[in-house]
Formats: sequence, C-alpha cells, structure tokens
Amino acid sequence: MSHLKNKLQELKRFQEEASIRIQTLGQFNLWRDNEKVDSKQWGRDKSIQLLQYLISNRQRHALHKEKIMDHLWEEGDDRDFKVAMHGVNKVLEPERPSRTEPSFVIRQGVSYQLDLEKIWIDVEALEQYIIIGNEALGEDQVISKQAYKAAIALYQGVYLPNRIFEDWSSEEREKIQVFILGAYVILAEMLLNENPLESIRLAQCAIAIDKTWEDAYRLQMQAYIIKGNRPQAIKAYQKCADVLDKEYGIDPLPATKNLLQEIENI
Repeated sequence: MSHLKNKLQELKRFQEEASIRIQTLGQFNLWRDNEKVDSKQWGRDKSIQLLQYLISNRQRHALHKEKIMDHLWEEGDDRDFKVAMHGVNKVLEPERPSRTEPSFVIRQGVSYQLDLEKIWIDVEALEQYIIIGNEALGEDQVISKQAYKAAIALYQGVYLPNRIFEDWSSEEREKIQVFILGAYVILAEMLLNENPLESIRLAQCAIAIDKTWEDAYRLQMQAYIIKGNRPQAIKAYQKCADVLDKEYGIDPLPATKNLLQEIENI
C-alpha cells in the first residue's frame, strides 16, 4: 500500500507546485505561477472554449484540428482555430519566445493535447484521488478515507457550469458527477459506525447533487438508527420513496424496503 500513499503525496505536491493550475468545478479559473488570470487576458471567448474542450477530452489521444472545430464552432475556419490556439498559448506562456514550441499544449502535426504532467486540473486530480481511494478500499482504510476526502474537497460544484448546454462538455460532467456521488456514499459507509452524523451529512451532500441517489437515503436510515433516532430513519425512507415516485414513478429497491422493515421491527 506504500505505493498508494506515495501517489497520494505526489498528487498533493503537484497541486502545490504546478505552474499552471485550472479549476473547472463550480466555476472556471486559471492560475499561472500562483496568480489568477483575469478575463481581460483571455481576449476572446473562443480561446477559453478551446482550452475547456482540450480539458474535457484530455484523456483521449491527440485531437485532430478539424474534429475540434466541428465540435466547437459551426462556422469555424482555420483562422479562427489559429487565433484561439494562439490565445490559449499566450495565456499559458506569455513570456514564450516566438517560433518556439509551446510547453503545455503538445502539438503533433495538426493534432493537439494538453500535457497533463505539467498542468494541474481539478477534475483530473479528483479522478486520480478516487482511483486511489477505490484501490485502497478494503486494504488500507486510512489511505482510502484520505483519498476520498481529498476528492470531495476539490468538488466545488458542477463541471464547467457556463458550458452546461454544450454537447462536448456533457460526457465529462456526467462522469464526474457519478465519481463524486460514489465518493460521498463510500466515505459515508466507511464512517457509519465511528461517526454516524458525518455519514448523514455526506449522504445529504450526495442527495443535493442527485436527489434520486437511493444509496444515500439508505445510509441515512442506517446512520439514524445507530444514533437511536427511529422516526428520522423512517422519515428518510419516506423522502426517498416520494422522490423516486415523483421523478420516475418507481418504488425503492428491495434492499431499501427490507431496511425499513428492520427499522419498523426494532
């Protein structure tokens, strides 16, 4: 497990030391050498869009220029792309001498991708923390908890909220939502006996993101029973049943119904 502990430390160190840091959750911000880049430095929104597209597709192989333009701009042409890419590189490296290769955007012919070893991005870090948490689960509870807590700390809200209606951002948004819901629920489960009140809070955070997340209601029911509060446990079930009925016209899962039965028999 020491390799996971090292990975955890490396991730935290990278967040502190990276010369470029990017926030995409809750809002979009970029820091260059610990100084926040203000909107004036971007010039055109197309440069921001291009960087956000590269972030959303960061784990794919180098992205072809034509494909990027097709996804971003209906009327886009070669000049638009060049100007937007110049804007991205100018923000990332304002001091870069002309005719030298950019450090943060890797170019291979007419394909482009971000160098993830040089740029710290909150969603990438969040995903890495969750991978560590999942890997340590069942083997090293301490590392697992630390990793999930680190992921949760990074979650400041929905991914790229200003691009919520853009198709190219939806896949990443949905993926991150599933990851963070899982982190809340698994951590709540791990803390159930030692800190039931914190389990209730974490489960509520998950419900705030997705009010139909049934695992979270079940955890709240269990936590309330540990606290000796049967009425609140039954109330959590009722809320779950009402939400599922209203949203999807379905009943809670058998596991949730069985838990209610156990609670009523106490």
